[in-house]
Amino acid sequence: MHNAAQGAVVSPTDELVLASANPGKIREFGQLFAPLGLRIKAQSEFGVVEVEETGLTFVENALLKAREASRISGLPSLADDSGLEVDALSGKPGIYSARFAGEPKSDARNNAKLLESLEGVEGDRRSARYWCALVYLRHADDPVPLIVQCRWDGVILEKPQGEGGFGYDPLFWLPSLGKSVAELSAEEKNRLGHRGRALQAMLAALRETRQH
Repeated sequence: MHNAAQGAVVSPTDELVLASANPGKIREFGQLFAPLGLRIKAQSEFGVVEVEETGLTFVENALLKAREASRISGLPSLADDSGLEVDALSGKPGIYSARFAGEPKSDARNNAKLLESLEGVEGDRRSARYWCALVYLRHADDPVPLIVQCRWDGVILEKPQGEGGFGYDPLFWLPSLGKSVAELSAEEKNRLGHRGRALQAMLAALRETRQH
């Protein structure tokens, strides 16, 4: 599921800065955007540093990252922000997913805090979803960015299961598959997951805008 991408015609430039320091993400995005004639550049190539994520939503934080990358580089930019929403915790950890247990960031401590927070909560009350917000800006002052949001529904387990993935993946159970996300192959996770589907939706939106 994703919200309809919205925005204006994409700039004809053939370079795009990705607001990320993750080499794997830069490589993956580069491969996916190549058929559109877009070359992905890392924000580190322009001296862009991570901005403080002061937004109250995933979209706001993605916009903050994308605007800074575009402002410094002078190029169109792409940024994502993602996290976990747990119903029994009124949407927490939400935008604080990566630092739920405080600094320094630690997947193990975040998972431990999540389990502690859900102690005594059973069954369907442990329902949750991953969210990914993906934002494209033609320039730093773009008033109509392309925005895509995708969700991935599941249930929080009572103990970790599986060795793959990262973040909350060992605790995120997919009832329809009978597996945790940490038990999926990389191909399955990219095809089914919130981030992979958001990226595909953004690619479709960019293809459409570049045809006009």
